[in-house]
Amino acid sequence: MDGNLPVKVRQEIYRKRDCRRGVNCLVPSVALAMVLATGCSRSQPSSVLGDAAHPTPVHFYAVAEETARRRIQAVGSLYALEESTLSSQVEGRVAEVLSDVGDNVKEGQPLITIDPQELQFEVDRQRGLVTQVRAQLGIGPNDPAPTDPKKLASVQRAEADLFDADHKYGRAQQMFKDNLISQQQLDEAASRYQSTRATYTVALQEIDRLKALLISSEASEKLAEKKLGDAILRAPFPGAIKTRDVHPGEYLRVQSPVMVLVRTDHLRARLAVPERWAGWVKDGEIVDLHVEAFPSETFQGKISRINPSVAQDSRTFEAEALITNSDGRLKPGFFVQASIPSEKEEKAIFLPERAVNYRYGVYKVFLLNGNRVSEHQIRPAGQTEDEHGRRFEVAEGLKPGDRVAVAISGELHDGATVQERSEGNVPAVR
Repeated sequence: MDGNLPVKVRQEIYRKRDCRRGVNCLVPSVALAMVLATGCSRSQPSSVLGDAAHPTPVHFYAVAEETARRRIQAVGSLYALEESTLSSQVEGRVAEVLSDVGDNVKEGQPLITIDPQELQFEVDRQRGLVTQVRAQLGIGPNDPAPTDPKKLASVQRAEADLFDADHKYGRAQQMFKDNLISQQQLDEAASRYQSTRATYTVALQEIDRLKALLISSEASEKLAEKKLGDAILRAPFPGAIKTRDVHPGEYLRVQSPVMVLVRTDHLRARLAVPERWAGWVKDGEIVDLHVEAFPSETFQGKISRINPSVAQDSRTFEAEALITNSDGRLKPGFFVQASIPSEKEEKAIFLPERAVNYRYGVYKVFLLNGNRVSEHQIRPAGQTEDEHGRRFEVAEGLKPGDRVAVAISGELHDGATVQERSEGNVPAVR
């Protein structure tokens, strides 16, 4: 008969029948009790740090105004102390390239050599001309130019001829008066005297010409020797090779660019300073500099030049600081952030770095409100580092008397219950 009933009806009849017989009657009840017990246990909330029963341990920082001596913040770039494009001073074929890009060189170190053969020939030719002129003057290779031309043999010979012609002309005049010689003989004596006198004058002029030629020849000899020396291109100052534009075998013309040499043992930091600080930047001030390549290090420079004019497009003026870079760690072209001291003093509010939370471009702090904290947004004016450590200057969002909470352990959240405790070994906030 039960076989004609639906399945669910038969199952219910069987369950009731078993229950009357004492079989499986407690199973549903136990299961229900377990489910209820499980549901109750899940509905009870677990303890969380920051609730009323478990306040977060914090240290409070009382906000107060401080008198701060302002430091001027500026940005800029590093430049080499000197940067020179080296050029060839003589023509010739490049024989050897002795330095390449990135090489550090000393002052006077050879960089490029030019084939010196033709230049040596010119030196030899000029030396021969000098020797020839000295021989005509009758002086040795190391003797100075004569100061008294009458002491030279060629002039003395002309002078002797003039003396002889003068005496003969004088006697001829006396003999002509005594009618001992004819007019023709007298004229011949006068003509010889005039000729020897002119010869003497020419001898003196020749000495002057040779002396001038000696000066010119010696100058040409020195110029040829200089060009021979210029066949070796040397570094004008210590530095590093930035670019190289020649290769062995090339023929160089005069003033052909060869290399670019930069001096990096000292660098120039050219800083763009806002115009409102024009009256506070002074020569000789020590500047703190930071670069991205070494974020944890502070480099120092000294203000050496201040541009007297302000750029109208950026409303900034340029200040230049010299930096010692003997180890070569800093490179020309680095972006640099600078902090320049000034005598300007203002009232300001500062917070320790760990009291400020930064998320998604927003700076926030936790202010005490009773025994709870509330999240509060601030606008910092910048960061500084002094005897108190790294701190934020707060431009907006806080006022004197506010109390800012800093968690000793755990994390704070908006509305968390807090309790002030000693930080133990944790350094004090202030």
